[in-house]
Amino acid sequence: MELPPVSQAGERGTSPLQPPWKQRPGEMRPQPLEPQLGLCPDSADLMPQSPGHEGGTAASQGSANEGPGLPASDLWSCPDGSFVKKIITRGRGLDKPKLGSRCRVLASGFPSGSGPPEGWTELTIGVGAWREETWGELVEKCLESMCQGEQVELQLPGHCGPPVGLTLASFTAGRDSWELAASEKEAWAREERDRGTQLFRAGNPQGAARCYGRALRLLLTLPPPGPPERTVLHANLAACQLLLGQPQLAVQSCDRVLEREPGHVKALYRRGVAQAALGNLDKAAADLKKVLSMDPKNRAAQEALERVVRLEKKQEAGLAQGLRKMFG
Repeated sequence: MELPPVSQAGERGTSPLQPPWKQRPGEMRPQPLEPQLGLCPDSADLMPQSPGHEGGTAASQGSANEGPGLPASDLWSCPDGSFVKKIITRGRGLDKPKLGSRCRVLASGFPSGSGPPEGWTELTIGVGAWREETWGELVEKCLESMCQGEQVELQLPGHCGPPVGLTLASFTAGRDSWELAASEKEAWAREERDRGTQLFRAGNPQGAARCYGRALRLLLTLPPPGPPERTVLHANLAACQLLLGQPQLAVQSCDRVLEREPGHVKALYRRGVAQAALGNLDKAAADLKKVLSMDPKNRAAQEALERVVRLEKKQEAGLAQGLRKMFG
C-alpha cells in the first residue's frame, strides 16, 4: 500500500489502511512461506540497518581510554556509531541472535515507554511493536551483537543519563537474511510495510521510516530489478522524510522511484516539495508542472506550485534590490 500525498504542511490524505499484523506476547513469527499481508510505504533509505548487526572486530572495539580503568576488550562500539556497549559479564559461545530469534532478556534503566519494560521480558528479533520504541532499534542491534549469558551497559553519544542495562539469558535459533528464500524476504518486507503504514497513520513518521528502511534492505538483497514493492516503499519513505524535515533524503528516495517509473505522480510531487524546501525553486517548479500536466486537478500540486512562484518572485525582487544598491 502506498501512502497518500504529503503537503509541505505535513497534511496527509485519506486512503484505506490494511489491518496491521499482530503478534501475541512471546509468540514466534510463523515462517512466511505464503504471505497474506503487506507492509511498508516507499523507500527505505531508510533504513537504515540490516538484520545482521552482529559484532565487530577489534577495529570496532573501544580503546583503553574510552572508559575509566576499562580494558579495550570490555568496550564494543557499534559500527554505525549509535552506541557503545560496556561488557559487564561475558557470554558463552560464539552464536548470537538472528532474525526470528526469541530472546529472554533482563532490562533495567530504560525510561518508561522508550524501551523494554523493567525486568524480564521476551523479545523476538525482527518482530513486534517493541522495535518502534525510542530505544527499540538500538536494543535490537545490541542483542544481535550479544552471546548467551552476556550482560552489558549501553552508552549513547550525547546521552547524559545513567546507562541502561541488558542481560541476554537465552535465545532460540534464528536465520541470517541470506538464508531466507525470496518469497520469505518479500513476506517479511510486506509485514514491515504494513507496520510502517500503521505508524504513519498514527502520526509516527520516524517509526514508519524505520519500518520502510528495514523492508527495503531485505528487498535490495534480491536479484535486479527486484519486486515492484520497492517503488512503493521508496515513495512512502519520501513522505516520511518530508515530515521529518529531511528534504535531501526525500529527493534521493523520489529519484529511486522515478528511475523505475518516470511518471510516478506522487514521487514527482514529493520531490517538488522537497526541492522547494532546499531552495531549488526551478527544479521544484519543473516537477510540480509535470504533476499538473498529468493530473490537472491535483490541488496539492497547484497550491505547492503557487507557493514556489511566490518565492521565485520574492527572490527576484530581492536580487533586483541588491543590484540597485550595488550600482545605484
